[in-house]
Amino acid sequence: MNVSRLEEVRRRRPLIHCVSNIVSANDCANLALAVGASPMMAQAPEEMADITAISDATVLNTGTPDAAKFDACRVCGREAAALGRPVVLDPVGVGASPWRLENIRRLLAEGSPAMVRVNLGEAQALLRLRSQEQGVDSPAAAARAERLRCAAALARDLHTAVLLSGPEDIVTDGAAAWCCTGGSGRMAQVTGTGCMLSVLCGVFAAVEPDPLAAALLASAFWKVCSRRADRAAGEKGSGSFRAALLDAAGALTGADLEREAAVIPLSL
Repeated sequence: MNVSRLEEVRRRRPLIHCVSNIVSANDCANLALAVGASPMMAQAPEEMADITAISDATVLNTGTPDAAKFDACRVCGREAAALGRPVVLDPVGVGASPWRLENIRRLLAEGSPAMVRVNLGEAQALLRLRSQEQGVDSPAAAARAERLRCAAALARDLHTAVLLSGPEDIVTDGAAAWCCTGGSGRMAQVTGTGCMLSVLCGVFAAVEPDPLAAALLASAFWKVCSRRADRAAGEKGSGSFRAALLDAAGALTGADLEREAAVIPLSL
């Protein structure tokens, strides 16, 4: 894990275009700023090609979708592929409705993103397995081995790096895999923390050409931030924890990350 990429983000301030959702857009933009990147939250399909062309990475979040958002995502995906720019897909609640699933499958059919960030229920829906989603959440617990099998199968199916987030994150490209542990159970009390992790994937993909390495770095970074935020918030509520997450993201150094990250290689 190349922690020097964090300092490269702060030196280069890459432009990260986030087609976000109404629930998490503000937190996603503020997290990108805290890490050292420059966020842009454009939405209109009419300007997607131009915005993608000037961006270092694009994050497509399909939460709170409508037809225009899916049109915008498809334009971004095509333009990024033509320019060789990384795309991160966060298929929020993909199994929540047949319409959402159909549109995300159509988006994937037009080209594989560099990374897909999912929870277990979303991964199961994309693999046409019985999904355990509840709305946009994945409440059912699963053993590490089951999560690894699902993540690896999705990575092979989509020919992409997969970050399957949860109490333990699984990061894999179908050939190699890691588990990121630690973090805080309080992440589930703040909406949008998965969306924010997807933005971190985009931030690190802008400076790290290997999508698997970028996903692993994003996962480890967010786990360390959440653990630090938990300590800082103490007995205070979820609002204090949410603010502490942004504080942790801004303060974390590469040396801190290397010292505090808990990354375990896994066998496939």
